[in-house]
Amino acid sequence: MTHVLLVILCAAMSTVSAEEAPLAAKQILQKMVKAMAASNFQGTVVFMKNDKLEAMKYFHTSSKDKEQERLVSLNSPPREIVRDSDEIKCLYKLTQQVIIDHRPYEHSFIVDVPKNLDEMDASYQFELAGEEDVAMLPSYVVAIKPKDDFRYVRKIWVAKDQLLPMKAVVYDRAGLVLEQVVFTEIQIKKPTPTKLKEATAAPAQPQGADISNLDASNQAAFEVTALPQGFKQIFFSRKPLHQSDQPVDHLLLSDGFASVSVYLESKKTDKAADASVPEGIHSVGAINSMSRNLADSQLTVLGEVPAATVKFISEGVKLRNSAP
Repeated sequence: MTHVLLVILCAAMSTVSAEEAPLAAKQILQKMVKAMAASNFQGTVVFMKNDKLEAMKYFHTSSKDKEQERLVSLNSPPREIVRDSDEIKCLYKLTQQVIIDHRPYEHSFIVDVPKNLDEMDASYQFELAGEEDVAMLPSYVVAIKPKDDFRYVRKIWVAKDQLLPMKAVVYDRAGLVLEQVVFTEIQIKKPTPTKLKEATAAPAQPQGADISNLDASNQAAFEVTALPQGFKQIFFSRKPLHQSDQPVDHLLLSDGFASVSVYLESKKTDKAADASVPEGIHSVGAINSMSRNLADSQLTVLGEVPAATVKFISEGVKLRNSAP
């Protein structure tokens, strides 16, 4: 009897109430973001995307309130990817080519968490889903569950002592793993002043001159008339894609966790028409897209969201100054 009472007492002491669980889950994520910003650490990371596995060496450096992330491939093709703030450089070692991209909506190769999690309450439910070891480190498991069918379920494993992200998984509504990233080993370094590494190579190949800010979104040739709850316009750009001189309008949408891109490309040239994506919905892993024709242009809505989301957004897009 005494043994039974002891088990019940221990269980009661370790249980978080239903009211406290969302707050505790959010606090863990907030502490994780702060720990990442202040820590120097490295390790081996395995990415699983589009049913493909890739192992890479990961380096995170923090110096004078600036963060830098580096990924170095362990398999072919040999390459290094460096993130400085919103600028990403990809260096291909064999050709010494550097590709530059700007992603102001992403902050980490491992996991992104919005700054204000309270704003997510209308779209997501936060839960502590237990504790597990990842790379031999005891970790909290935080579940991020959508309140509708427009987004995916996510789980993030956070090391209990180091408060660093050890694993992140995206699931579909049936619980099938769509993509994940996980540390197989990790090393935390002492917080000493560190010079950020520069990615140097042959002249960079930027992705074309562009205008990229939210205020410029009214210059887009289209407008989005309906969005799922929680999604907002993040930024707009106009630049050539696919090694073409033809500019493409790109509007980025996000709900804080999931992002969706809306592209509009002219089909006036025969070359552009030949390269167009077939109309309809297309799926690759966690990524869904929908393409359809709008007058003499092709609209493509693409993102790490369910097919219902890209369909909903696509059907709400119309050309500016067009007849209703």
